[in-house]
Amino acid sequence: MTEQVGKITLDYTYYPGEDFYCDGVVEQEILEIAKKYSPLEFHKIIEERKSWPILYHLSELRENIVDWLPMDKSMKVLEVGSGCGAITGALSRKAGQVTCIDLSKQRSLINAYRHTDCHNVTIHVGNFQDIEPSLPCDYDYVCLIGVFEYGQSYIGGETPFEDFYKIIKKHVKKGGKLVIAIENKFGLKYWAGCREDHLGTFFSGIEDYPEGGGVRTFSRKGLEDIFKKCGEKDYTFYYPYPDYKFMTTLFSDKRLPMVGELSDNLRNFDRDRMLLFDEKNVFDSLIKEEMFPFYSNSYMVVIGEEPDLTYCRYSNDRSLETCIKTEITEEDGVKKVRKYACNEFSAEHIRHINHSYLNLKERYKGSKLSINKCKLYDEEFPYVEFEYVQGITLAEVFDEYLKKDDLDGFHALFEEYVKRISYGEECRVADYDMIFANILVDGDKWTVIDYEWTVDAKVDTKEIAFRSLYCYLLENEKRNKCDVSRALDYLQIKPEDMPDYQTREINFQKQVMGRRKSMPQIRELLAQGMFAPVKWMGKIEESAGKDRVQVYEDKGNGYSEESSYFVEDAYTGEHSMEVTLKVAGDVKHLRIDPAMDSCICRIKEFTFNGEEVPFSNRKAVTINGRMAGNSMVFSTTDPNINLHLVNMNCKPENEIRLSLEVNRMAASVCEDLEQELKKKIRL
Repeated sequence: MTEQVGKITLDYTYYPGEDFYCDGVVEQEILEIAKKYSPLEFHKIIEERKSWPILYHLSELRENIVDWLPMDKSMKVLEVGSGCGAITGALSRKAGQVTCIDLSKQRSLINAYRHTDCHNVTIHVGNFQDIEPSLPCDYDYVCLIGVFEYGQSYIGGETPFEDFYKIIKKHVKKGGKLVIAIENKFGLKYWAGCREDHLGTFFSGIEDYPEGGGVRTFSRKGLEDIFKKCGEKDYTFYYPYPDYKFMTTLFSDKRLPMVGELSDNLRNFDRDRMLLFDEKNVFDSLIKEEMFPFYSNSYMVVIGEEPDLTYCRYSNDRSLETCIKTEITEEDGVKKVRKYACNEFSAEHIRHINHSYLNLKERYKGSKLSINKCKLYDEEFPYVEFEYVQGITLAEVFDEYLKKDDLDGFHALFEEYVKRISYGEECRVADYDMIFANILVDGDKWTVIDYEWTVDAKVDTKEIAFRSLYCYLLENEKRNKCDVSRALDYLQIKPEDMPDYQTREINFQKQVMGRRKSMPQIRELLAQGMFAPVKWMGKIEESAGKDRVQVYEDKGNGYSEESSYFVEDAYTGEHSMEVTLKVAGDVKHLRIDPAMDSCICRIKEFTFNGEEVPFSNRKAVTINGRMAGNSMVFSTTDPNINLHLVNMNCKPENEIRLSLEVNRMAASVCEDLEQELKKKIRL
């Protein structure tokens, strides 16, 4: 009843003999990757395969959500819903013993093959309810990462989430912790136009799941109500950002985000999305109004004694040699800031930070710029500890000047910045990343809090200042109101010099990332669509009325508003519609919407490269209405005719001609006609 894969044990005692859920053939692909490649090679595979399931299941960034938890080798951990092992490796490295549960044998094999060296992991394959009674009740940690929302499916009954909680909690030892990571149903990304993670529909969580389904996410209050019903009072909320799946930053009520911190918001790796507003600007507004916790995209709840950690930021989506994490802890009211090496390869990078502190401290001695104090602890995974500094970022100060339209004040501050950083310019040490966000201002005291990218070389001050201004402007379009030319004149940088400075910035980013692509770049590789309805409103207004023809092209990523266009002058008369379309050979499917209303259409001409399009061939043509002879009935206000070019003899460029008589009618009339046709015609 057991199987050994490397050092991992799989227990099939409760396995029902078949997997009841699966992502399809891609899971077999992921299993082959896990067998063939080292986890250190996964990032390369992710970039090559350009697949959401492969990214989701194999990205090492998934581990961030549990990596920060204070575990040690004396502890036992239970992971419910371990899946393909996205966090199992991190738990194995931190704890002494890890017990996993998952219903899928194939996913459990993926987990095992990617972690063959983890001798302290046992995976129980089968239904949670069958396995649970045999589990001990002495776990130091029980982890439900992306699992609690399935309580209704796991448990059933009238109070599934309370029952699930009580069942799980009894397996946590006294003094242990239960950890839950889950989406916030009111997360800002959903208001802004991202689809609900589980159902793939717009606004379903915000609307309280009107269509039902087996998954439920919660607001903070919703989770707290469940805890209270279960008699739980001891819990701490954390806020993973951008969300818990690919968390880079963990906030808490003791360290909430500051204005300007939340700028990585395009989180649609798996599906297309709308973009209803600028999430960064809205987050900034919510932060000012002290409303961020309600709109956080995800929650992480630690039930049990509150951890000392109040903030954590991971910089591990870059080259192995520069992967680090930053933590802020609070012990007995004393806050400490530490940066740790994430692996053995980045240990030297941490040591270099301390080296940089000593050199920068010497360079700026006697100046009006302070370097945050740093101390090195050179252990197996070395870390540096910094003094916790109060203040607001210099970027926020600049923003205040722009908000007041005080451009003279803005440029006076910029000139002061240049003067302060230029002190000791002759020294062979320079902080290349002395951007405005890395300087805290408290009155007249300016403190550099991050000097990770310091070089032992002379660097022209104007190069550092240009880069700081460049990064500042890139973060927010509203900042473009500052007079950039005035700043460049002060730096004595000519327009013809700009490309050279921009090239240096590109090279610097390549140095940081190594050969790895950033998450925004991976999002582009996955080619998920994004469209802004506000912009499309203008196009719709230009084609006002319901007698409009819209064409969608699918080149392999599905139909989207971004890949559509309106055909001008398509209506040649009151009921006469004619279009001639030139279509490239890489278009796989073409959709023509003959009107923006329910209607009856009679085909006068429909040809593809001069040959008649056969509606009888459903591999070539489908409609979302009913067909009778040469007429089509559409009861929907979004009628469409789909031409499946992948099943046709296409050329590098193709011509489609469509001529229709279109009569718009009430939807109720069209529905009656469709029902009658449905009785008589088998489509």
